[in-house]
Amino acid sequence: MRPLHHALPPRPRTRHWGCILALCGLLGGAQATETLPAPAPFVERFADRSLLAQIQHGGFVLYMRHGTTDNRRADQAPRIDLSDCRTQRQLNNAGRRMAVSVGQAMRQAKIPVTAVLYSPLCRARETAELAFPAQRLHLQPENNLAYSANLTTEEKKPVLAATRKLLSTPVPAGSNLVVVAHAPNMADLIGYFVKPEGTVVVIRPLGDGRFEYVASIPPTLWAQLREPPP
Repeated sequence: MRPLHHALPPRPRTRHWGCILALCGLLGGAQATETLPAPAPFVERFADRSLLAQIQHGGFVLYMRHGTTDNRRADQAPRIDLSDCRTQRQLNNAGRRMAVSVGQAMRQAKIPVTAVLYSPLCRARETAELAFPAQRLHLQPENNLAYSANLTTEEKKPVLAATRKLLSTPVPAGSNLVVVAHAPNMADLIGYFVKPEGTVVVIRPLGDGRFEYVASIPPTLWAQLREPPP
């Protein structure tokens, strides 16, 4: 009678190597994942007179955060009625004055603006109307610029896609596109929460969904930019 262990077929030796190779692949993948560099943190830069001169020649998207609001009245999400400002957080008097002041500063700086797109929320629409009263025919609502902080991840996708398209589409020389919207949208897109309110973010569109953050212009910086160099 044959010994019992001879009746069992020998195991293929390649099976051990397969396990070893698979394990090495997993470990190698884990190591590769662990060594990937973290994305660089956003660094805010402020505009100077040389950049102002470039903006005067056009070709930029100017993303403006709306004026200051009455934070005691939050948006009634998810029951916001875009046609009823009472369901939304609105500009306060300081925010209205800020919108007027920033618009005046841009005109005094001789910045050409050929179109103004704004978020459908009342605070963005009112900011656009107060900042650019002489361009009522060029003010256009853009529903896909809705405030993203109240949206789910899926709901944000068309908003961020539309914002990216606006920021990346080339603007003809001699003109600039103004987009009046919200801080969370830019934070979701490039990790930059625009503050304070009324800040203008200068974007260079590069086409094909690409754009470059250039600098920021807070409301208090306009006077300094208009001053003659020493």
